[in-house]
Amino acid sequence: MKRVVMRRALLESIHFRACGRRYNSQTADACSAAKEVDIFPQMPPFDYTPPPYAGPTAAEILAKRKEFLSPSMFYLYKKPVNIVHGKKQYLFDENGRRYLDAFGGIATVCCGHCHPDVVKAIVNQTETLQHSTILYLNHAIADFAEALASKLPGDLKVVFFTNSGTEANELAMMMARLYTGCHDIISLRNAYHGNAAGTMGATAQSNWKFNVVQSGVHHAMNPDPYRGLFGSDGEEYAKDVQDLIQFGTSGHVAAFISEAIQGVGGIVELASGYLPAVYNSIRKAGGLCIADEVQSGFARTGSHFWGFETQGVVPDIVTMAKGIGNGIPLGAVVTTPKIAEVLTRRSYFNTFGGNPVCTAAGLAVLRVIERENLQDNAHVVGSYLKERLNDLKEKHEIIGDVRGRGLMLGVELVTDRQLKTPAKVEILQVMDQMKDMGVLVGKGGFYGNVFRITPPLCFSREDADFLVDAMDYAISKL
Repeated sequence: MKRVVMRRALLESIHFRACGRRYNSQTADACSAAKEVDIFPQMPPFDYTPPPYAGPTAAEILAKRKEFLSPSMFYLYKKPVNIVHGKKQYLFDENGRRYLDAFGGIATVCCGHCHPDVVKAIVNQTETLQHSTILYLNHAIADFAEALASKLPGDLKVVFFTNSGTEANELAMMMARLYTGCHDIISLRNAYHGNAAGTMGATAQSNWKFNVVQSGVHHAMNPDPYRGLFGSDGEEYAKDVQDLIQFGTSGHVAAFISEAIQGVGGIVELASGYLPAVYNSIRKAGGLCIADEVQSGFARTGSHFWGFETQGVVPDIVTMAKGIGNGIPLGAVVTTPKIAEVLTRRSYFNTFGGNPVCTAAGLAVLRVIERENLQDNAHVVGSYLKERLNDLKEKHEIIGDVRGRGLMLGVELVTDRQLKTPAKVEILQVMDQMKDMGVLVGKGGFYGNVFRITPPLCFSREDADFLVDAMDYAISKL
């Protein structure tokens, strides 16, 4: 905000110099122009120039999309941005204009766009061996599995690689059903776990919106501290899971699956004490506990490497994707040796899961996170950003809630704080205004009224200031 005040002071100085001279038509025009000038917050300097772009224009790409791609594909802005280049926490459009990427984390970026170490690992592996069936030996998959297992607690050390978070969650649910001999699975009403048949059944948002029904899937009350019935009392919400076990199933379940911080659901951090109470009930019913770390894993929460650690629990199965490969199609399921053994009773095979290129990229990402202390950066910068967003909440009534942790933050917009009426139209206006200033953010939540702020983990305090200044300006223009 200090930078905005300084720029306004500069504008006033220009206005004074223009208007303080002898009056004539030119100075009158200058006075009028100075009054009408509207100065945006300024993006932090970045010493990098992208290579020239000679590809198709945004209009040409949009025309092809409309003709050849599914109409279900959507874009965030009235005038879509043609992104052609990326570097660290920044993206560049066809004209070389730079944007601050405040949404890249959910779109997979952990250590920044085009990190040289990750690019080098991918190129080197591609030049050596691009693909081989896992029926042969190759060190890349084993090396990454070992490194990944070292980041997990307890006996979680057996890794199955997949191509996406959807595949990882499908595999996890199948393993739980095979291991327990039960079919029933409990998930949360505001969850998102993927877009295949099984995971869409467990994704209550899809069930409500698209009526994708899966037998044996039960949706528990969401432990949402902002909109939920019991506020921040996690143990009260957990009683609903116990009721589902007692009255909705035979008393036995295969698994409970949840995110620790719901991403697509609007960056909802589960109420404190919820997971310990639920995990206890599920295990008493013979079920397994699945932690979906597709969005909250890989140091994004800052305080912990995995989201589930924020609630002090150890799952039986952990699923992951997105940040695991920094943009490469890669996912994983990690479980205990005892649970993993169940797949030897069936034939499970994944043609591309764990291929050399993807696992080489995954190992490089893990090493960058460790070497560059990105978890600590997520904690320090994320805490500062959340503090600034809370200050903004005090200024603007339209901000109903600021939540999340680390560099996984949500800002919910409402037209009425008491009624918590979703500001569905206003959020689109603010997003477009922020895009015009050079800030790209995501949105989510069941009502589509929550800003999802999940930047690359190399985000800086200067980036945080620019983001908040831009949001402040855009909201002020409503």
